[in-house]
Amino acid sequence: MPLTHLRPRGEAARLDVLRKLNLLDTPPSEAFDRITRMAAQLFGLPIAAVSLTDSNRQWFKSRVGVERDSIPRMKAPCGQVADERALLVIEDLQLEACYHDSVLAASGVRFYAGAPLVTRDGWCLGAMCVLGPSPRTITDAERVALTDLAAMVMEQIELQHALGRVDAVSGLPNRTQFLDDFKDLNMDSPRGEHRLAALVNLASPEQLGNAMRAMGASYQDEIVGEAVRMLDSTIGKTGIVYHIGATEFAFVAPAGTELDGFCADLEDWLRQRAQSVTSRFVTTATVGIVPFQIGPTACADLLRNLHSAAHHAFEMDRGVSVFSREQDAVYRRRFWLINEFGAALENSDQLRLVYQPKVDLDSGACIGAEALLRWTHPTFGDVSPAEFIPIVEQTSMVRATTRWVVETALRQLAAWWEAGIELQVAVNVSAVNLLEPDFCERIVDGLRRHGLPASSLALEITESALMKNPRLAEATLQALDAAGVRLAIDDFGTGYSSLAYLQSLPAQVVKIDQSFVRGIERDERKRSLVAAMIKLSHDLGHRVVAEGVETADVVDVLKEVDCDEAQGYLYARPLAPQAFVQWVERRGQANAMPA
Repeated sequence: MPLTHLRPRGEAARLDVLRKLNLLDTPPSEAFDRITRMAAQLFGLPIAAVSLTDSNRQWFKSRVGVERDSIPRMKAPCGQVADERALLVIEDLQLEACYHDSVLAASGVRFYAGAPLVTRDGWCLGAMCVLGPSPRTITDAERVALTDLAAMVMEQIELQHALGRVDAVSGLPNRTQFLDDFKDLNMDSPRGEHRLAALVNLASPEQLGNAMRAMGASYQDEIVGEAVRMLDSTIGKTGIVYHIGATEFAFVAPAGTELDGFCADLEDWLRQRAQSVTSRFVTTATVGIVPFQIGPTACADLLRNLHSAAHHAFEMDRGVSVFSREQDAVYRRRFWLINEFGAALENSDQLRLVYQPKVDLDSGACIGAEALLRWTHPTFGDVSPAEFIPIVEQTSMVRATTRWVVETALRQLAAWWEAGIELQVAVNVSAVNLLEPDFCERIVDGLRRHGLPASSLALEITESALMKNPRLAEATLQALDAAGVRLAIDDFGTGYSSLAYLQSLPAQVVKIDQSFVRGIERDERKRSLVAAMIKLSHDLGHRVVAEGVETADVVDVLKEVDCDEAQGYLYARPLAPQAFVQWVERRGQANAMPA
């Protein structure tokens, strides 16, 4: 009888197969326990187990009549079964030199019978075994029965493995299988070999969500089914296609594939799909391609780069996009900003407001200020608002950001009013804020808590924000106007202006975007355009503010065309609160409010 501590060749590979099945150290399973109970009853023995042979232990996936969940592999009969891949019967452990002093024998076990658990590829994982406290023999019928029980265990193992590696909807290998196969690719291919991978994304999350709201959850299954049939008839002929996400498929091109030809083939696939599938009118399929090297490229990095390239293709409205390290740096910077700004909101010492004066063009008096958010990162210093604000507005943090800005501005405004500086402060709000059901209520409550009149606060909303959901936005604005809060349409002329819609808004102020103001003294067309904007706004009952005023010549033109207010570097850059007070005091006007 061989010594069980001598391992057969290929032991490392066998252990790798065992661990990839994700069975070791997992919770009990009724599917296995049912077979184990059947074995004990069939043999009339008190002990039965599904025993998996690890490197230095026998671990029991299922057990009957056994207290512990593992025993040492040394001198364990199941270890011999795994080594020899054959049925083993020991009629009396006490009579066997190898096992008479084993853990099993010491616990009172005398009889052992174990049938090997063998995968389709011939790797033995362990044994389906039965044990008893008394010596006994085994019949031919019992040998067959134990072998059948072992086969049932293996069918259950392979079934669970298949369910964990194959997508139930598409029938394709899933992300887990892609990860494992990528490891094999790195072992089987020459290190440094250049290869190409691609990710096909059938729809953006927003497109998919809208379609499923209208068509039901089965819609996703339908577009996946269509894609699988097309992928199988084209790409699937030369390689394996993996279903790695809800509507995402990945594959690696054969060695030697050229990038230009690969791109052309995938663009052709997208054209064929657009001509044949029913989803082409409501979803946009994109493909991301990533060149990589065998060895240096980790699978996680490859998947991240594939997602980045496919997302870039969607953003740029192109079917196929090849991964770019420069573009990837932009996305990683964006992700970093989102995470770091979230931390800044929790520790608001990084955030502050600065205030840019608004000046009445007739009197030259400062009649208010626009509150502007600034962010100083503790490690990387000042982050431009032009960079972080558009990104924050696309996340759920926009609500918390507006709450912080409004509360900070009201607190500062209250301090100024208490000091006798009765000015109006304007705060920018986003489209998301106008859709919040309690937005007006929170604004009014903030004014009340700080003892401020509603007219001391102005809310600036961009045209694009107003047009995203005009009906709901108008209802919120009507409520704010009824409460006495001043309203301004920001960046006028750059959005999606509808004169009929603007006429119905309860705004008091229109702010002309700086792109129309700068250089107006040298550009007659700009002058005519701004003059028309101002006349239209006045006709609709709005006061007009010009942004980006930097020279006295611009002021002269704005006065000629009857502009009401101005703000810009000619008067002051955005100022910290104390610096703003000093600026106001130097002008000698600290108690002016716009009409």
